[in-house]
Amino acid sequence: MTRLRASWRSLLAVLLVWPAALGIGRAQAARIEVTPDQSLQAALDRAAPGDTLHLAEGTHRGDIVIATERVTLEGDPGAVILGSGKGKVVWIKAPDVTIRGLTVRGSGKSLIAMDSGIYLEKTAHRGVIEDNDIEDNLISVYVRGPNDVLVQNNRIVGKQDLRRTERGSAVNLWNTPGTRIIGNDIRAGRDGIFSVTSRGNLIQDNVFHELRFAVHFMYTNHSEVRGNSSFGNDVGYVMMYSDHLKLEDNLSDGAKDHGLLFNYANSSEIVGNVARGSEKCVFIYNANKNSFRNNWFENCEIGVHFTAGSERNEITQNSFVASANQVKYVGTRLLDWAVDGQGNYWSDNPTFDLNGDGLGDTVYRPNDVIDQVVWRAPAAKLLMNSPAVQVVRWAQAQFPAIHPGGVFDSAPLMTPPRPPALARLETAP
Repeated sequence: MTRLRASWRSLLAVLLVWPAALGIGRAQAARIEVTPDQSLQAALDRAAPGDTLHLAEGTHRGDIVIATERVTLEGDPGAVILGSGKGKVVWIKAPDVTIRGLTVRGSGKSLIAMDSGIYLEKTAHRGVIEDNDIEDNLISVYVRGPNDVLVQNNRIVGKQDLRRTERGSAVNLWNTPGTRIIGNDIRAGRDGIFSVTSRGNLIQDNVFHELRFAVHFMYTNHSEVRGNSSFGNDVGYVMMYSDHLKLEDNLSDGAKDHGLLFNYANSSEIVGNVARGSEKCVFIYNANKNSFRNNWFENCEIGVHFTAGSERNEITQNSFVASANQVKYVGTRLLDWAVDGQGNYWSDNPTFDLNGDGLGDTVYRPNDVIDQVVWRAPAAKLLMNSPAVQVVRWAQAQFPAIHPGGVFDSAPLMTPPRPPALARLETAP
């Protein structure tokens, strides 16, 4: 009898545990409908992990905090989360939260308080911000500390009632490894994407308008900037104090100052980019051990300004097209911009290719001694058409050994390599 009683107890224990093990009786994720006359914060407070809150068309009160993991916040077309004009409109504190298909507007105006349209703090790992209209916020999306966040396919417009220097960035990244910013249309902030002290980030297929800098990296390493388009911003892509980057297939068209800028950016690959119509297509300042290949630099006042001790950079198979000054290098070292018998294409190179190997038969020098004199003493421009200057230039062309140093290309290309990013100019706004 005792043995039989023990067997019944064992069977009862199995029957009690089995449903839980199979998930039977567990609460299922719910879809919660929220109308504008209901409290969105109260609905979030009641939500369980995995629930979806679906917002009806209309204006929902913002300044909300999401503290439950795996919650999705989405809405019908015309569903708006409107902040009070103070603080953060949507503050995400939990991991695996998704914000999708909403309009988010109305943050505060304090940069010190990091007022934002959508703010993800360091516990908000794997957050997804997609297919939203994020407008009229100081900082549109601030990713401050979490890992592996995805911000994609959003339309982002900054706070246009402030001067540009008073605005925040459209997307601000801080110490957020693995975060990806993909396919967004960004305009009218201070910087489009500003990343500080981060790593392993991907910035891809975004379009930037009406900004100071399209992409701005500070102390951001081992990251990629790929397939982005910058139109008419002050500067296209600014890489500062950052190492082991890859910039590939990006476009900067009509930047006011620089298309690409590298300041203390090292050990990086810059491949297949297009910069045209700027004061300087590229500015390289104290940047070392970088590889510039198959880029297209066109119609700038200066194609490449290369200065301040930048060393061990490879600059090969690029196209320098129709810039007023193809290269500005103020220095006395001789720098050969050909690697393994492959140099660059220069649109103002009058050389011939008599043996048909695709390379010019003579060395190309973008600058001469007169250029060096003018850079050091701009008042010397008054003498540019004088007979003395013409004699000096003729002598240098006949006797290259008297050249004072600078950039030369020992294997100039006869045909310009054309990176794929050129095709995007056909659809430029």
